[in-house]
Amino acid sequence: MDPAAAIDRHAVVDRHRIRRTRVDAEAPLTVGNGEFCFTADATGLQTFADWHSRAAARADARSATPLGTQAQWAFHWAPNPDGLTLDDTMVRFERPDGSPVDYPTTYDWRLTEAEARRLQPAGYYYWVNPQRLHLGRVAYVLRHPVTGEPVSDPGELTGTAQTLDLWSGLLDSTFALGGLRTRTRTAVHPDRDILAVSASSELFTGGAAALRISFATIQDTWEADEDWTRPGTHSTDVEVGHDGIVRITRRVDEASYTVRVRASGCRVSASARHSIDLVPEADDIELVVEFGPEASDLPLPTADETFAAAVEHWRAYWSEGAFVDLSRSEDPRAHELERRIVLSQYLTTIQCAGSLPPQESGLVCNSWGGTFHLEMHWWHAAHFPMWSRPALLERSLAWYQRILPVARENAHRNGYPGARWPKHVGPEGVESPNEIGPLLLWQQPHPISFAELIYHARDEDAGVLEQYAELVDETAEFLAGLVWWQDGTAHLAPPLMPAQERYEAATTWDPTFELAYVLWALQTACEWRRRQSRDVPEAWTRAVDGIAPLPVANGRYEAVRGQTALFDHPSLVGAYGFVPPTRLVDPEVMANTLDHVLEAWEWGSTWGWDFPLLAMCAVRLGRLDTAFDLLLTDLPRNRSLSNGHNFQVPNRLPLYLPGNGGLLAAIAMLATDDDGSPRDRLPEGWTIRAEGFAPRP
Repeated sequence: MDPAAAIDRHAVVDRHRIRRTRVDAEAPLTVGNGEFCFTADATGLQTFADWHSRAAARADARSATPLGTQAQWAFHWAPNPDGLTLDDTMVRFERPDGSPVDYPTTYDWRLTEAEARRLQPAGYYYWVNPQRLHLGRVAYVLRHPVTGEPVSDPGELTGTAQTLDLWSGLLDSTFALGGLRTRTRTAVHPDRDILAVSASSELFTGGAAALRISFATIQDTWEADEDWTRPGTHSTDVEVGHDGIVRITRRVDEASYTVRVRASGCRVSASARHSIDLVPEADDIELVVEFGPEASDLPLPTADETFAAAVEHWRAYWSEGAFVDLSRSEDPRAHELERRIVLSQYLTTIQCAGSLPPQESGLVCNSWGGTFHLEMHWWHAAHFPMWSRPALLERSLAWYQRILPVARENAHRNGYPGARWPKHVGPEGVESPNEIGPLLLWQQPHPISFAELIYHARDEDAGVLEQYAELVDETAEFLAGLVWWQDGTAHLAPPLMPAQERYEAATTWDPTFELAYVLWALQTACEWRRRQSRDVPEAWTRAVDGIAPLPVANGRYEAVRGQTALFDHPSLVGAYGFVPPTRLVDPEVMANTLDHVLEAWEWGSTWGWDFPLLAMCAVRLGRLDTAFDLLLTDLPRNRSLSNGHNFQVPNRLPLYLPGNGGLLAAIAMLATDDDGSPRDRLPEGWTIRAEGFAPRP
């Protein structure tokens, strides 16, 4: 076989379609389109959502992942009767010369909820708000066909079988109850926030199964789970039109949204204050449910039309962009690595490619209130342009342009030019207070990295330079203004928090990773100006020329000047790998640093993106065998569930998409050279056929 022949992409994807014959509480399956996702249990719907809840899992001393119906647009702010403001959370810090700077850090996440509400009300409010809404639960209501008793435990089901066909985006689920079988097909429309369901069941005729769409409010907490205990705090108005379409208006505090339902083979019954039942009148039911921030007059597609649109979309998706095939590898771990690669592409596309930066738990369930972390945006989505899918990253870059006024105000509050990007935010870009986030630095260069990746992925198109010039300029203005000049050298000075969030912000100087990243970003911003024949600001070139050297001790880089804590994120190695080569990094010193990290680090404290971070450093050093080992290391937070999600913390953070996106970025570097061409040599036992990758900075 010709090694240069095109990869049989369908064969690769199809061998990793998810097939299961048991209920998996930790790994429910999700269908989605980047803007909207629906996560289903073994029935293909959300029949056992209560059993999947964090509360139930904790009570039973087990681990589970909640079942969400979530969208990028669906946020709300809890009531604020006391008029709390972000200004109430400001704390004054000092620069090295004693001059003041203010940051919103009054919130201690170690406090209990009750303590925080009482002692730091403004901090708590802005820590958990805004929250991503739970749009609705679409589920079977099951009764045992013999006893008539309600079924709330999936253990009562038999013959469960479920397949997620990644090539078509269709979820097919079957189960039996009392010997009677049910089959459900589920999909999400590729371009609209529409769930389609086709259900056929021997339970329908005897009244042992119906479908229910129900609505809850939301907990005012970090996990922001569904709250079914306060029915009087939200409203559900149902109207059945002459056209047979059910129109539902939902209000949760000041937020509102609409739901449209069209069903065949059943009648609609208002079963309770916040739900409707779809009562079968035949053995087959078809259902489409559309969620939106406002009423829509667009015609609703049928379920079959939605399935067909999903099939067409996913076939096109897998046929475009970059691709890898590891089937010729002899290493016994190759199949597992390929599985993670394929599933990570699917998961990041449906959850990290929307109009907003994604939350760490995507559109499956809430963490940090459902808000997103901008330092993690790189790990979620930087791989898209590397894999020749730049448009999937560009969807969310428009959001940075929208919040530029907020970012400018963040910078100007402390006398800096340009735009300082927040860390932990919702759609409005309002910073979430705590002692770490507002002082974090490493999200600042990200817009420059994103723009440069897109520029290379789009064949150095001059239109990209024009489109993102303002983002690059404003980011570079802040970085050049942020550096602290001392004895003719540009330092990163306190107060700051490095990516390894284990240092005292008031005394931390010159973190290795951030120094390299800031230098690279400023150099790149200067080059953007030259590409457009624009003058380069003197402050930028002065900062580039004067940036401080990386701190070194015992022949190794320190994490920050004067110290290295050997736990949490080993971010210091990101100065060579994550960050393209700069004059600051000596490869020999970095090799010594990586060796020390691999030998001495407290691995139980690491997170999912740390393994790709380390692997990228190993690749840059030419240690490809080490990179493979790191990506597949057998540690709890590098675990990949049967649905492909990177598992982190039982119940609290049961999935962690930065680990998935980081894997794809590392694979791009491992499989190809910087120009996007396949690597000529890989370690013994490894063969990666790669095609379609874009050049990288």
